[in-house]
Amino acid sequence: MKKNLFLAFVVISMLLSACKSEFEKIRASGDVDRIHKKALEYYENGEYQKAQTLFELVVSSYRGKREAEDIYFKYAYTYYYLEQYILASYYFKNFANTYAASDLREEADYMAAYSNYQLSPTFRLDQKYTEEAINGFQLFVNTYPNSERVEECNRLIDLMRKKLERKAYESAMLYFDLREYQAAIQSFDNVLKDFPDTENAEQIRYLSLRSSFLLAKNSFVDKQEERFKEAESRSREFLARYPESRFQKEARNIFEQSTEYLNNVRHQNQSAGAGS
Repeated sequence: MKKNLFLAFVVISMLLSACKSEFEKIRASGDVDRIHKKALEYYENGEYQKAQTLFELVVSSYRGKREAEDIYFKYAYTYYYLEQYILASYYFKNFANTYAASDLREEADYMAAYSNYQLSPTFRLDQKYTEEAINGFQLFVNTYPNSERVEECNRLIDLMRKKLERKAYESAMLYFDLREYQAAIQSFDNVLKDFPDTENAEQIRYLSLRSSFLLAKNSFVDKQEERFKEAESRSREFLARYPESRFQKEARNIFEQSTEYLNNVRHQNQSAGAGS
């Protein structure tokens, strides 16, 4: 039994060694045509790491030749298939710039953006690659308005904009929960400015209004009049915009409390003026 296991181990080791030595032998051969042919074989068989290594060895040798375009395009794809999306995006962009007249340029431009889309993380993290993907897809739509990929680009842009919107909304909510109301107001207002088509406009406007009111209530006396005026103005605007709002009761309460405070201030000022 032990002898059989040992023999099996030896056979497997020899097979692995043979496979490895074949690749290493080709890589070290210096035979450009042979390396190119084997790289294509590895690529077609889905052995992208080996294909990438061999493409790297020959790509400069084919510069200026008709094979160069195909080699570089497949080379870029090896990075994509190996989920090395940063480099994939780089090489697809480089391909599009190098082979501007190529029939493959449209696909390369799309894949450069799509590689960044693959890097787009959860909304809680930094959205650098989300923004790069959006810009890439938008440029693609502008450059190839008749492409069959335009619909998909627009769909992905919408998905990523929703992610950016959610990140902006959650950031504003964090300020609100931390009672940093001035920052919350600015952040909620920025969500409305940056995402004017948001489905949550009513709720965001209410939260901005409530932040304004709470800021006024928690301000020093010398700041309160100005800030209650802002809260009153925002509540009046909200009630006019959303007369059937689910937040109507809360908004009206804010309006009434703000108005009451301001009326008291006016009354006190009038009394002080009469007394003098």
